[in-house]
Formats: sequence, structure tokens, C-alpha cells
Amino acid sequence: MNKMSFIGGVMTILMVLQCTEAVTVHVVGDGLGWTVPEDISAYQTWASINNFALGDILSFNFETNRHDVAEVPKGSYESCTSNNTIGTIITTGPTNITLNRSGEHFYICTIGQHCINGQKLAINVSATPSTGALPPSTGALPPSTTTTPPPPFSAASGSALASVVLLLFSLFLGVAF
Repeated sequence: MNKMSFIGGVMTILMVLQCTEAVTVHVVGDGLGWTVPEDISAYQTWASINNFALGDILSFNFETNRHDVAEVPKGSYESCTSNNTIGTIITTGPTNITLNRSGEHFYICTIGQHCINGQKLAINVSATPSTGALPPSTGALPPSTTTTPPPPFSAASGSALASVVLLLFSLFLGVAF
């Protein structure tokens, strides 16, 4: 009986560990931080080598009152205007933003000419960690809508369901034996 209880306990621990999903903290621009870059495409390049998934965190490192962060629709991103911000403009740095919806996300600095000089970020957030950033903007495109459909059933949620079933089975074995 002790051997089966031990096995059930180990299986329970393994299932709990499997249910926890890894969250990635992305420091925007890495060592550059959130500032006006020397290379106008610096944030596009940075975004292109990162994958963004639901639950991940964007960490914007900037000095309060010198920069800010605003999430904006695609049209505002492309024209570098702070019209129609999504949520409030964050003026206190550093700050973290949790990616809580899939799809395109656009961020700009609204201070002075910072956005026009390259302090803007476009990413694509996937329901699973399989896609990267948006390609660089090549011209005026129609603005995207801000409504996002709910994410489809994913392999990650199926894996979580399988883990719960296995957890219940291991508990049954622990009680039965």
C-alpha cells in the first residue's frame, strides 16, 4: 500500500507541474530598453526574433516623464498618433504589460517625435507560443478593428484536460490500493 501511495503522490506532483504553463517575460528592446533608438527599425528587429503568447509579459524599461507607453490601433501606430489609445497611457516606468488577448498589438511612445523616430513596437500574440512578430509596416493599410474573437480550443487546453484526468486517475489508484 505504501508503494502505491508513493507512486500516486509522484504522479500527482508531475501532473501539477505539467498544468503550470511557462510565462515569458520579454524585456522590450533587451539592453536598449524603451527609448528612441539610433536605428529606426530596432524594435521591429527585436520583435522579429521573439515569439509572443497569451500570458507573456512585456517589460518596458524607461525613465518616468521621459517616455511613456500607449497601446494603440494599427492606424494610430502607422501614423504615430495617440488618438484612440487602448487603455490608459502608462507614464511611470519601468512597467510590465501582460498579454491577455491574442492577435496584433501596437505600442508607441506618445512624447514628442519619439514614435516617428522609431520608438514603436508591433507584435502578434498567439494562443500558443508558435508565431513571432509582425513584419515591418510597408505603407498605409486600413485600420484594424479592436474586437478579437475568443481563442479556439488549443492543444495546451487539451493537455491540461488530459493532466486533470490523469491526476484523478492517480488519486483513484492511491485510494484503491
